Amino acid sequence: MVDNTDSDEVGPQGTRSPGADATWRPVTRASTHELVIEAIEDQIMTGALVVGDLLPPERELASRLSVSRAGVREAIRVLEGHGVLRSDVGSGRGAGTFVASLPSAALARFLRLHVALANFRIQEVVEARIILEQASASLAAERANADALAELERLVAIMDEPGVSREEFNDADTAFHVAIAEAGGNTLFSDMTGAIRASLRAPILEAFTKVTDWDAMASMLRSQHHGILEAIAQGQGARAGELTATHIREAAAALPELPEA
Repeated sequence: MVDNTDSDEVGPQGTRSPGADATWRPVTRASTHELVIEAIEDQIMTGALVVGDLLPPERELASRLSVSRAGVREAIRVLEGHGVLRSDVGSGRGAGTFVASLPSAALARFLRLHVALANFRIQEVVEARIILEQASASLAAERANADALAELERLVAIMDEPGVSREEFNDADTAFHVAIAEAGGNTLFSDMTGAIRASLRAPILEAFTKVTDWDAMASMLRSQHHGILEAIAQGQGARAGELTATHIREAAAALPELPEA
């Protein structure tokens, strides 16, 4: 007798059962609020909703999507936490739920939590900084105006102050790098730089506290900051970018326990 089956598992009579190697698991059903989030995101991605647009009232949106008001309420709460929506209570034209631009604070919170949970390794974040901030420094050398340069000089002066605490130094250091990105005129770069630096604030400050020769460490960082500032002020884009990349690498390598194997 000819066996015409295409299956793989050998049965009692030498045949194989269809799907013998498949592993079946229960299908996960999306919760209501996740479906609402997806629906709102779809409207944003297609351009039907833009920054400043008002969402339909909760009851109306629930009716349109054929979901519960509780699901709509939870979806709005989640998207507010992500900085995508903002809700103004009250009555009148200014009340309701609006599409908001994603603020850097929301992005910073996202990265800070993921770094804390070790979803992104410190070394991966440092590598991202090198690529991002090298480009930002080059742009800053091309685009920085007098106000931007004055802000960079002010932050460098804070780090130059005798007796400046490690925490104050760290905060000025963070602000210096964010100010470079802002001087480059690319909002996405500056928001991402701010978010990444915010996510690294605690690990860097902790590493600062473990530096045994702080004077030597601070002196190295000050010298590098001055070099970057000078290159930006002189419009030397390539040099500013190279100095920034070298600075990030050397600073990360010098900080105890910051780099990962």
